[in-house]
Amino acid sequence: MSEDTGVAPDGTMSSSRSPRFTLWVAFLIFSTITMGSAVEIKRDSYVQDALDDRAKANQKWAIACSAITFALTFVVVLMHVSSIASVFIVGTKLEGAVCIILAAFWAATVAIVSDSSNDLAVDSAGQVKNGNLYYFSWAGFVTSVVLCVSYLRGVFGVDVAGEIRSRSARLTTWSALLASSLVVMGTSANIFDQKCTGDKYMEYHEDAVYCTRTKFAISLGAIVTSMSLVIVGMKIATTTAPFMAECIMALLSTILYAFGVAFVTSAKGPGSPLGNLYYFTWISFLSGFLLSASCVEDWGAIGSPGQEEEEGEGDIQVETLNDAV
Repeated sequence: MSEDTGVAPDGTMSSSRSPRFTLWVAFLIFSTITMGSAVEIKRDSYVQDALDDRAKANQKWAIACSAITFALTFVVVLMHVSSIASVFIVGTKLEGAVCIILAAFWAATVAIVSDSSNDLAVDSAGQVKNGNLYYFSWAGFVTSVVLCVSYLRGVFGVDVAGEIRSRSARLTTWSALLASSLVVMGTSANIFDQKCTGDKYMEYHEDAVYCTRTKFAISLGAIVTSMSLVIVGMKIATTTAPFMAECIMALLSTILYAFGVAFVTSAKGPGSPLGNLYYFTWISFLSGFLLSASCVEDWGAIGSPGQEEEEGEGDIQVETLNDAV
């Protein structure tokens, strides 16, 4: 019997508990906390009066998604506990379908919860105002992705992380930079729309510093997203990218995000409150730094193999001459 997949050698399903049982329990906890926090905010009549119909609809979606996730994960956990019912869920197509559906649900939920216009986890300034809803919605999304990866590896033998690492050097880090830069760009654009357009601009930011830095954050996210997309696309299509171009883009990304963390996350910047913009600006900077460090390391190692080969050839020639004498 395979311990990691729950599949017996003869191809039949085993009744043993899945290695994803702990993840399902964690997902159940995260969805419960998210649902409770969203319901609490929805019941706040003062908040509801200030929202438009779109924001109210998004709040209902967040509650519905977390409620559906709670129900599904609760049933899945119960089926895992039962030795009879586990054969219908552990490593089956049903479990895979549930993993994919929940991952899609929670991708949308995180976007809604983190949108300041919906007045859920963050306020109009992009600052986290409900820690439980913000952090546990992100935790639920990460758990849903890990569940999908674990299912693919356990049932089909598809090691997603391993395939990415073996596909090309630094592809994982470039993918992380691409994802984090997308969040920086999207969050900055949302803040700009909320606080730097029309009468809101004159009301809140007469000195124009805040909105200028918000524009810089949007441009920063867009530029690095474009560069990362080019490198990731080349690595996926051809398993490699021009080394010099990759190093230049990595160094440029690091420099740009160095200015980003200085101006965007400072006291007068849109990323100063703890929220998506703050966290993902720093994540992007660290990703760029790791990419630059890796490129420098590879650059320093370029000449080493050739030097060792030349030294080895010299030794062989000397030995041959000695034998001849």
